[in-house]
Amino acid sequence: MSQIYFSKDHEWVSVGADGLATIGITDHAQQALGDIVFVELPDAGRNVASGEACAVVESVKAASDVYAPLAGTVAEVNQAIVDEPALVNSGAEGDGWFFKLRLEDPASVSSLMDRAAYDEYLSTLA
Repeated sequence: MSQIYFSKDHEWVSVGADGLATIGITDHAQQALGDIVFVELPDAGRNVASGEACAVVESVKAASDVYAPLAGTVAEVNQAIVDEPALVNSGAEGDGWFFKLRLEDPASVSSLMDRAAYDEYLSTLA
């Protein structure tokens, strides 16, 4: 199983054996948003910088940007969550992923938090 990393903006990253980084919002983020009703994803082929807003998620409560936690080129998007946004609520850290990046620098994942560090970070937000 691949290692999952987390950003302070509540995105998760999982780097697969193919070198692609799958990115989505965390379970914490989807719970804070509530029922998700709309998702806008970046176009495949788009280059994104680390920290750049590149997707949008809207719930019945609010709209929120989704940031690229790492720099790279969008290789694939999850059309299923555009067609059925509620998938993000039911599987934020699984089938509700947003997009896949071909990373500019695969070693850059070391700048992100592991699960224990992310959980610790969440405990400081209360």
